[in-house]
Amino acid sequence: MRSFLTALQFLTRIHIVNQRDLTMADFGRSTRYFPLVGVVLGLIYAFFALVLMVFLGSHLYTVRAFLTLLPLLLTGGLHCDGFMDTVDGLFSGRSREHMLEIMKDSRTGSFGVVAFGSLLLFNWSLILDLQEPVLVVALFAMPIIGRLAMLFVVSYFPYARPEGMGKAFSEMADHKALAIGVVTAVLFVVPVGLAAILALAAGILWAFLLGRYATRKLGGVTGDVYGAAEMTTETVVLVVFFLCAHLPITRGALFLWM
Repeated sequence: MRSFLTALQFLTRIHIVNQRDLTMADFGRSTRYFPLVGVVLGLIYAFFALVLMVFLGSHLYTVRAFLTLLPLLLTGGLHCDGFMDTVDGLFSGRSREHMLEIMKDSRTGSFGVVAFGSLLLFNWSLILDLQEPVLVVALFAMPIIGRLAMLFVVSYFPYARPEGMGKAFSEMADHKALAIGVVTAVLFVVPVGLAAILALAAGILWAFLLGRYATRKLGGVTGDVYGAAEMTTETVVLVVFFLCAHLPITRGALFLWM
């Protein structure tokens, strides 16, 4: 329970107890519960989607915009900075050492800001184009798969820096932690249906490709790359649900219960 609460209160703005004297090892051990934190967030996203669409209607752009911003509100934009720093660093065209310096800089470059704005706009457009039942399921599966992808990057790829909080995650996220995360994600995602299963596979593939690209550029991954993996994987999940909802070959098999 301690490790789960550590993960929940680190990855979200949900605070249940006041945890004191947390060590880097405590944060590292919490990685196995990242997908379970995604379950909590997914339930909240789905609940808000249902309530807003029932009482206000699903056709309102404002409802869809709120659902787009809800993940930022509940996580405090934790992964946004990592995404922007990753974009600024990886696409700077500089040396490995300079890329790492750029990513460590507290200031955000214009490229990162534009990339984040574009990603947010793209997510909103995808959410706009999903029908009510598909949207609810997509919002439930999205944070689970996103945090499994982050756990995969943490456990599979080496850490690029000699020290930092991300290194504690990397050292403690062993094969057992990844196995627990995978089982958690499978238990909650697979019963939803075909689209969720495809999204799970696509999310892991995307996380692998992003992690490998970052490792080739930086010699490993960083805490910023962890955040970038989570955010971009959520977008991949929405894309898969969008394609499944609009392609004739998959439209009739979105959910196992349909």
